[in-house]
Amino acid sequence: MKLAAIDIGTNSIHMIIAEATHKQSFKIIDRQKEMAKLGVGVFASKYISDRAFKVGIETIHRYIQLAEEMGVDEILTAATSAIREAQNGEKFLREVVAKTGICPRTISGKEEARLIFLAVRNSIALEDDKALVLDIGGGSTEAVVGDRSDLFFRDSMPLGVLRLLDMFENKESVGTEGRGILEAHIQFVAGKVLEKTRDVGFDRVIGTSGTIRTMGEAAHMAAGGKSFEWVNAEVVPLEKICQLTQELLKMKVEERAEVEAVSEKRADAIHLGGVLLVKLLNLAGVEEITLCDASLREGMILDYLERHSQAASAFSNCQNLRYRQAAHLIYKYDADWEENRHTANLALQLFDRTQELHGYGNFEREILEFAALLHNIGMSISFRKHHKNSRFLIKRTAPRGFTNEEILLIGHLARYHCKAKPTKRHKKFKQLSKYHRHLIKRLAGILRISVALNKTKNQRVEQIFCQVSKKTLEINVAGTDNIEVEIWAARRSCEVLAEALERQIKIQDRLQTFSLDPDLR
Repeated sequence: MKLAAIDIGTNSIHMIIAEATHKQSFKIIDRQKEMAKLGVGVFASKYISDRAFKVGIETIHRYIQLAEEMGVDEILTAATSAIREAQNGEKFLREVVAKTGICPRTISGKEEARLIFLAVRNSIALEDDKALVLDIGGGSTEAVVGDRSDLFFRDSMPLGVLRLLDMFENKESVGTEGRGILEAHIQFVAGKVLEKTRDVGFDRVIGTSGTIRTMGEAAHMAAGGKSFEWVNAEVVPLEKICQLTQELLKMKVEERAEVEAVSEKRADAIHLGGVLLVKLLNLAGVEEITLCDASLREGMILDYLERHSQAASAFSNCQNLRYRQAAHLIYKYDADWEENRHTANLALQLFDRTQELHGYGNFEREILEFAALLHNIGMSISFRKHHKNSRFLIKRTAPRGFTNEEILLIGHLARYHCKAKPTKRHKKFKQLSKYHRHLIKRLAGILRISVALNKTKNQRVEQIFCQVSKKTLEINVAGTDNIEVEIWAARRSCEVLAEALERQIKIQDRLQTFSLDPDLR
């Protein structure tokens, strides 16, 4: 069996083509890489540039053509930070679908971390060691702690070389003051995460991704070493990386491009990657790093082989039949159980805090919960009509434990979690009873906002608070890190609920609300 894995990264778009030799092993028969730099400017403008958009589409189209020519049986895709956060990220994915027929899967930072660790564990002999794995990308940095059999901690931080480049607005040298600002920012964002990894405990640090491998090899060569024949498992002292980073910070972009092992396409941001790597290793309290040449795409292959060699009973520990059935469908159609549970939790919070407006009880609450869990399983068929596909799959599979009425309502909620709002112009919606139509409008409104509040798929929004008046519903959200993208998306998704509840809806960051109105404390 031949598999292709396409990693649509913030800095580079990679593809590997592999032939499965066993349920947990494979051999790579082709590699492709294009530094499309989808994330250049994204974290400042929130838009993928026209140039990067075009290069990205052309690259993916070319990869898929190559994969098909090589007789690949399955093409796996994963889109990461730039696509998650760009306001035209969904437009990019729609264009990929239109051009190639392949529907890329946008994964969360935590899922990215898990897949990266699968790849590292398959490439580095951990023996009895517990390892902290760091992966520095263009928009995010993943931190995972695990050993050869278990994963103990994973998180994703909004730190990446292109994100940091947006902070400095140019590619030139960085002085002492600039480095101080940069290190303070890294400390603020990564400090708590690295503290948690130290609490969990680890014996060594392993680094993967182009930035870390480049810094490791370049530091080794700058200290007089020869170019690595194979990067995998090579150990580089932190001291050498510090020395190289100090030199890179003094250089202009064209000078950095001349440094051995640093390519011209990495020269714009490699010095910032050096500062980030040094700071992370300092926070981890280690003196060296082991390099690994496997990353997300290898993890995608391993995950596919593992999932398709197991029975759907992987979710047999779910609390009851209905949850097991929902988990089975999520597993079967390649959705993300953890991510969808987070969306469901947000939906239930919003349901509970607006109960005085809608007056619904446990029956309706459970309908909303299961619709949130299953809302995106239709992505396995296609991205463009995934909302309709989700309704189709829910109706076709008729999961055990649910009545016909429940399946009907859950399917309709999944259909209306995005895009066109419920209207009697839609034949299937018109056929519902008046009570069910009103129910779908209200619950679909809640679900739309909840899905939007996980726009980046990083599960940043944790709590929802509501204030109700005669004319308005104020929704204040609280979470970790920057939730600006989530709030922007939720504001664009509140029309259905506003009409259903006959209220003007305001959505804002709870912390900002507090700073403006202390009475809301």
